[in-house]
Amino acid sequence: MWTPTEDEKIGVVVCGFRGSVLHGLTLELGETVQILEKCEGWYRGFSTKKPTIKGIFPAGYVHLKKAVVTNRGQYETVVPLEDPIITEVTSTLQEWSVLWKQLYVKHKVDLFYKLRHVMNELIDLRRQLLSGHLTQDQVREVKRHITVRLDWGNEHLGLDLVPRKEFEMVDADQISVSDLYKMHLSSRHSVQQSTSQDGGRQRHGDSCRMPVPHHLFVNLKSFTYNTIGEDTDIFFSLYDLREGKQISEKFMVRLNKNGGPKNPEKVDRLCALFTDLSNKDMKRDLYIVSQVIRTGRMLLNDSKKGPPHIQYRRPYGCAVLAMSDVLQTISELKEEKDFVLKVYTCNNENEWYQIHENIIRKSSTKYTAPSTNYGLIISLQLLRGDMEQVRRENPMIFNRGVAITRKLGFPDVIMPGDIRNDLYLTLERGDFERGGKSVQKNIEVTMYVLYADGEILKECISLGSGEHNISEYRSFVLYHNNSPRWSEVIKLPIPIDRFRGSHLRFEFRHCSTKDKGEKKLFGFAFTPLMREDGTTLSDESHELYVYKCDENTTFSNHALYLGLPCCKDDFNGCPNIPSSLIFQRSTKETLWISTQLSSTKLTQNVDLLALLKWKAHPDRVMDILGRLRHVCGEEIVKFLQDILDTLFSILDDNTDKYGPLVFQSLVFIINLLRDSKFYHFRPVMDTYIQKHFAGALAYKELIRCLKWYMDRSAEVVRQDHIQEAMRALEYLFKFIVQSRILYSRATCGMEEDQFRASIQELFQSIRFVLSLDSRSSETLIFTQGPQPTTGQATTNQGNCLQPFSCNAPRPSPLSAALLNSFPAIFDELLQMFTVQEVAEFVRGTLGSMPSTVHIGQSMDVVKLQSIARTVDSRLFSFPESRRILLPVVLHHIHLHLRQQKELLICSGILSSIFSIIKSSSLESSVQEEVEMMVESLLDVLLQTLLAIMSKSQSQEAVRGQRCPQCTAEITGEYVSCLLSLLRQMSDIHFQHLLDNFQSKEELKEFLLKIFCVFRNLMKLSIFPRDWNVMRLLTSNIIVSTTQYLSPALHKSFTDADFDFKVWNSYFSLAVLFINQPSLQLETLTPAKRKKVFDKYGDMRVMMAYELFSMWQNLGENKIHFIPGMIGPFLGVTLVPQNEVRNIMIPIFHDMMDWEQRKNGNFKQVEAELIDKLDSLVSEGKGDENYRELFSLLTQLFGPYPSLLEKIEQETWRETGVSFVTSVTRLMERLLDYRDCMKGDETENKKIGCTVNLLNFYKSEINKEEMYIRYIHKLCDMHLQAENYTEAAFTLLLYWELLHWEERPLREFLHYPAQSEWHRKEGLCRKVIHYFNKGKCWEYGIPLCRELALQYESLYDYQSLSWIRKMEAAYYDNIMEQQRLEPEFFRVGFYGRKFPFFLRNKEFVCRGHDYERLEAFQQRMLGEFPQAIAMQHPNQPDEGILQGDAQYLQIYAVTPVPENIDVLQMDRVPDRIKSFYRVNNVRRFRYDRPFHKGPKDKDNEFKSLWIERTTLILTHPLPGISRWFEVDKRELIEVSPLENAIYVVENKNQELRTLISQYQHKQLHGNINLLSMCLNGVIDAAVNGGIARYQEAFFDKEYISSHPEDTEKITQLKDLMQEQVHILGMGLAVHEKLVHPEMRPLHKKLIDQFQMMRSSLCHCFYVALQGLPGLDKLSPACSGSSTPRGILATHSPMSPESIKFMHRHSPLNVLGSVRHSSSSLSSHTSSETGNLLILTDSMMEHPEDLYRMQPSPSSSSLSSTHSAPSQMINSGHSSIRVGSPSLPDRYRHNREILMLLPPHRDRPSSAMYPNMTENGQPTNHQRALYHQVIGPCKPCSDPNLSVADKGMTGVDSSQQLEFGQWHQGHSAFPLCSCRECDGPTRSPPHPSSRRPCTLYLLHPPVHNRAWMAVTPPCPAAPAVVSPP
Repeated sequence: MWTPTEDEKIGVVVCGFRGSVLHGLTLELGETVQILEKCEGWYRGFSTKKPTIKGIFPAGYVHLKKAVVTNRGQYETVVPLEDPIITEVTSTLQEWSVLWKQLYVKHKVDLFYKLRHVMNELIDLRRQLLSGHLTQDQVREVKRHITVRLDWGNEHLGLDLVPRKEFEMVDADQISVSDLYKMHLSSRHSVQQSTSQDGGRQRHGDSCRMPVPHHLFVNLKSFTYNTIGEDTDIFFSLYDLREGKQISEKFMVRLNKNGGPKNPEKVDRLCALFTDLSNKDMKRDLYIVSQVIRTGRMLLNDSKKGPPHIQYRRPYGCAVLAMSDVLQTISELKEEKDFVLKVYTCNNENEWYQIHENIIRKSSTKYTAPSTNYGLIISLQLLRGDMEQVRRENPMIFNRGVAITRKLGFPDVIMPGDIRNDLYLTLERGDFERGGKSVQKNIEVTMYVLYADGEILKECISLGSGEHNISEYRSFVLYHNNSPRWSEVIKLPIPIDRFRGSHLRFEFRHCSTKDKGEKKLFGFAFTPLMREDGTTLSDESHELYVYKCDENTTFSNHALYLGLPCCKDDFNGCPNIPSSLIFQRSTKETLWISTQLSSTKLTQNVDLLALLKWKAHPDRVMDILGRLRHVCGEEIVKFLQDILDTLFSILDDNTDKYGPLVFQSLVFIINLLRDSKFYHFRPVMDTYIQKHFAGALAYKELIRCLKWYMDRSAEVVRQDHIQEAMRALEYLFKFIVQSRILYSRATCGMEEDQFRASIQELFQSIRFVLSLDSRSSETLIFTQGPQPTTGQATTNQGNCLQPFSCNAPRPSPLSAALLNSFPAIFDELLQMFTVQEVAEFVRGTLGSMPSTVHIGQSMDVVKLQSIARTVDSRLFSFPESRRILLPVVLHHIHLHLRQQKELLICSGILSSIFSIIKSSSLESSVQEEVEMMVESLLDVLLQTLLAIMSKSQSQEAVRGQRCPQCTAEITGEYVSCLLSLLRQMSDIHFQHLLDNFQSKEELKEFLLKIFCVFRNLMKLSIFPRDWNVMRLLTSNIIVSTTQYLSPALHKSFTDADFDFKVWNSYFSLAVLFINQPSLQLETLTPAKRKKVFDKYGDMRVMMAYELFSMWQNLGENKIHFIPGMIGPFLGVTLVPQNEVRNIMIPIFHDMMDWEQRKNGNFKQVEAELIDKLDSLVSEGKGDENYRELFSLLTQLFGPYPSLLEKIEQETWRETGVSFVTSVTRLMERLLDYRDCMKGDETENKKIGCTVNLLNFYKSEINKEEMYIRYIHKLCDMHLQAENYTEAAFTLLLYWELLHWEERPLREFLHYPAQSEWHRKEGLCRKVIHYFNKGKCWEYGIPLCRELALQYESLYDYQSLSWIRKMEAAYYDNIMEQQRLEPEFFRVGFYGRKFPFFLRNKEFVCRGHDYERLEAFQQRMLGEFPQAIAMQHPNQPDEGILQGDAQYLQIYAVTPVPENIDVLQMDRVPDRIKSFYRVNNVRRFRYDRPFHKGPKDKDNEFKSLWIERTTLILTHPLPGISRWFEVDKRELIEVSPLENAIYVVENKNQELRTLISQYQHKQLHGNINLLSMCLNGVIDAAVNGGIARYQEAFFDKEYISSHPEDTEKITQLKDLMQEQVHILGMGLAVHEKLVHPEMRPLHKKLIDQFQMMRSSLCHCFYVALQGLPGLDKLSPACSGSSTPRGILATHSPMSPESIKFMHRHSPLNVLGSVRHSSSSLSSHTSSETGNLLILTDSMMEHPEDLYRMQPSPSSSSLSSTHSAPSQMINSGHSSIRVGSPSLPDRYRHNREILMLLPPHRDRPSSAMYPNMTENGQPTNHQRALYHQVIGPCKPCSDPNLSVADKGMTGVDSSQQLEFGQWHQGHSAFPLCSCRECDGPTRSPPHPSSRRPCTLYLLHPPVHNRAWMAVTPPCPAAPAVVSPP
């Protein structure tokens, strides 16, 4: 039984579940599930990822979490009961995981790895939070780390910024918009800080007052320099190189001779913490200095110097480490970092005192570097924060017994309660006599601290932190030095009670290095620690006298020497000292020491001591109080409580006499605590006032003095003391109030009225000071110092907008001091007065300030700052006081906003007010306060925002100096203030607001303002893109406000009072609102979309309903918005939200209906709709929305939901339906255009889309301007692709629209304003230029002529001359320049995946230069990488046409020229004819061979038919595109006989042309081309080429069975006879030009030609009986039987004979296609074709030849290029012609296989003498191969197998894509004959092996036959034609 769950509401999946049971819910690990019901170990619920899918899952598969359930039931909301930041981390990681994977796909590898690292950190931090084992401080720190990483990731992934407060997301409903804006700013700032430097953060608290101290942790890990072998002391300290002094105490480490700690307990505990380093210290040139002092023999390497039992402290070495080198490293790390310090030894002990400086300055001559890199290994770590915080955060450090090492002197921040009493003594140097010795002394200084009674103070000397204090100090000894310099710092932590009367004694001993090693005393010095006046030893250097003594001297009676002078100053104080004393001063010996006192209890200041002991000198009190101002601040704060007690005791002693001086002293001390260095002593002052202050009567005198100062403020010129009193106002009032409280307690509230009266009078004086006129304020300004003049101030403000006061002048000193301190006294007054009374005091004071706004005056700034502090005070938080204060505050703000002054300060005040009101509104009603603010602020806020926005825009336009505060920050502040106010307004407030307008003009002005501000909010993007929370809240406030205001718009401005401006503003606002990017919920993730929808709903729908409602309310006024609002409303329909579209559809119907009523048509609606659709696409607005465009129109204008239905019901339905259909078709094309223009689409796609759209605008819509725009877009695309001919044709379209008239034309696109004639002339010149670049001079010449006529009619002979010369140059170019004939390809695009303009259509494309079929196919497949290439030419079936895929069908086609006349003229040069063969062509064809009827196994040519398909295009090529669509197809069948006629006729034409070129010497030099052509035809005829035609068609049986073909047989016979004549003439030309080395080839041709003639004669004779009318043989058969006789009958061809030979019709469309009379010959005249190596036996079935030719040539040899193409070197075998076809069983299903020829030796013959030498080709043979054939190229067809590629050497461009018509045929088996070089494919043949034969194949264009070519004979390297 399933029951609803009570507590089990939410859980996390801990084990994946596949949902394999009935109704099972598939779950993944980590998913969150919401549970609805339970039943016996199963739960029913849904995953939060897919809330719509519900199912069941095992209860054990989820981990339950506590949750809070609201609105229990079907629509209950469940929130996990856990730390909000944990919930945020969980949801954020789930969102990031999807985006993280996409980063890898997008190759953003760097961010991918960074994000992975951050995600792992977040998981670890989340785990720490969940553990529950952290302290509160640790939890806070972990949360800080989490938020930093969350914000970093969100920013880098482009996600929303999360506003936070105390590390947690804020609820926008609980705070004001102003606070939300500030939190966004704060979050953005923290993100930027964390991005730049994660560690550089500010601590919470008053960070601007208290600098964060730094602490350096130093840990000595080892001392690896083990050559000493003695005990060592190592001292670490911080040294400032610039100041040349030590700034810290020393950290001391004692090591034994083995290098380990002397104290075993300190193993791994040799560490110190150098504390209280300020930011200033960190910027010093600091070094860690480490000095090594050994304890042992005098000389380390001389055991004779001193006995071993005597130990001396001797200097050994020094190491330094620059903090600048390591500071950045240790700042970034959260752990210790190791460093190695080299220990350098001193070369001269006299330089020991500055060895560290020498090392730093690299004075290498003064020290010795160690031989190894070993030394001191230390680790460093930098910590931040006060000591308490450092202890909490780093407990492990302090558990190691770290030595606290303090700074010398006090830190920058003196913490209250920090008690110190340390005297730092530096033993600097001494000068001593030699004492009659030959060498200098080894001097050791011993120091004691003695009390007044002569007792040595125990443990009052510290050599360094880390070791215990000692009672006796011994200096290190410098060897043989009478002027030693030690510079050793010793710390003397003497108890305060022992300090007075104590002194220091220094004893000097000479350390002998003789055998006894005695230390002989020879003198001493001393100094007391405190002077007679009670002050301590001053912080300076002291020169002490040295007194002589000897070893026997005893110091038991210290009084004997204390009476002596210790130094020069002391000697002056004791002039009469008897000379008979026991101790005599050594006048030549001196000791220098320096001292520095760091004590909070002892002072060196005489004046301070006199104050504290004032009762000892009551007569000097006046002087003592006056000198207090000169006492150092550090001394005052150390004795603060004592000083305050003293001052108030003096005040109690004589109020009248000492009152003013005590008041001044008190003011001085209070202001001293304003210094940041002593700011943290304010709590000490507060504690003193609350607990220790006892001056019950002091308030009277303090009030009197304060009032006296204020009353004199207008009379005194110098007012420094008055200003100081004003600044001290806060603490003066604290003393006054506390004093009054004490007095009231003591007297039970006596004199209460007098006290209140005195306070009232005091406030009167305050108001008097503030009410001083502006002139006196200005006078006071100049008494302070030089100030900028008004003009200067205006100039300074001019750099940024003046109203923003970025450079505010300095305030008036007196009023500024008073106003700054005034808000601080409110809390004190509240202790004595009620909230209302204090509020009245404050209102009166603020009201006394000048109400006028002084331009550029400092009083305004100070006044507003005081108001700001008032608003931020506790007083303003009370509702009763706020009602009193709010009017005066709003009054001053209103004045400033009106004049646009001090906007930044005003915005801060308003933000605070709105924040307070919002928090108050959660507890009580704030209706009255909001009402006040609406009346005072709403209008002026709108005015201010409009001014700011307009100035901000003008600044951006000018690009002048911009102040950031003047733009983004201040605009955001005021926008948030306006939104806060609107959000607080209820319907009552809106109603009062609208009722208060006196006229409709006022209401209109207000509506226009607020609508304009709202529009600017959405257009100017006030808030950054990632502030989604802020943007959504703004949108919610706007739509709510609009709902409140729209009834007033409808009520006041409809019907007779209609106002277009207001309504238009409203509609524009609504359109902008709906189109906001932040409201497009479809772009959000499902979770975020649900969150937004639950909170705000779909605000687009809300605004759409408002828009529709207001549109309906317009009535007849709708016509005013036609067609103006069509575009904007159409933009709304582009929003991919069905409900919005449904709402907007009736509006379009209304528009069409109203225009139909008014004008009888809706042309305006149609035109505007089309223009808008085009602009929306071309301007690139939106992004993914346009993919929805087509489906939009299907819904908008299609069957759903109702526009067409509505139109169907109208009387104008016919035009309406036509219009809707037209727009739908336009949208289809615009969609394609948009898709192609968006990405990296190829130029072909873009051009195709543009042509499609251009034609649509011309033919269907007739929008000329749009048409012309797209003409130029298309032209630019062609130029970019270097399609110059197409660019010319495109521009010609615009040229044709213009006329040769003087009509003026406006400026358009890039054309200036000019006459129509000039524009057409410019276009004509440009078109001619493009035709020239495209080498289509024939198209440019007519334009030249037309331009010439215009110039001639205008008598512009200069231009006429220019254009005629250009025309002439074009004629020259036609005759002289080489032009390539392009290939043409038919392309079919099948399948629904293609764009609309290509889908299921076929095109013919004009290929690029040198582009053949294979290259074209690769290009097309590259443009459509998803397409599948179809392998057959058949028409596709319906499955392919409607398939959800892309299919490409490509094959070459042959152009059918239109201009037949030119091609038939005999005298027209071939260069001219070649142009007309391939240009201005609309008809193209391709052939497919097939068998009709039974096959003839012996000769299949008898039944081989040709299926000829002709494609007719919509436009001729070339044109405005390189391809055009096929308009229709024609299909005819060509019989075998007709095909034979066609082939022989083409071959004759080819031979005539080539022979003519050689005869007229158009081709010079090499005659190889002619040789190959003749050889191909003659050899093929002899060996079975045209012989097959003879067998097939001159057979008696064929003639008798086909009597209808008699005429055609006769025609074929005539063509064969003509070929004999042509060959004879060709041989005559060849004999004349042939090189002697090629004579054997010529002889062979003559022999075979004779055989060919004989064969033809015999054939014709046999056929004579079957052909009526043929009574005699052809002359070709009756000539001499000898070759010489034949040659004798054929003289060189004359032009007349060539003319005779042209009696047959010329070549068809492609003049380049010339076929031989044999079915196996073609194209030898111009280039070599594809090469195929076949055996004779392979050519059994002639139809196979055609099947191997799916399309015309893809080779580079299909045009009439003069240069021969590349040919395969076929080896040394002779060549024979095989059968004219390949059988089906040997055909490959993909392409022709090219088989290598055999390499077996052949016997020499007359035709091939000496073909090889030793089996290798001869040199001249190789030369001929390379000359004629060119280098071989490997096959590059990707479709070939490895074996295929291995056996062919043919260029990829020469391979044929065949087998596309007949797939499935078996491939050639691999040839294993010994003659072949490898695995070649050859057909098996039952007969004996026949030699392999080389065929030069060229696939036919119509019915192109194959041509067999013999390889060239050996020839000389260069063949020269005979003269």
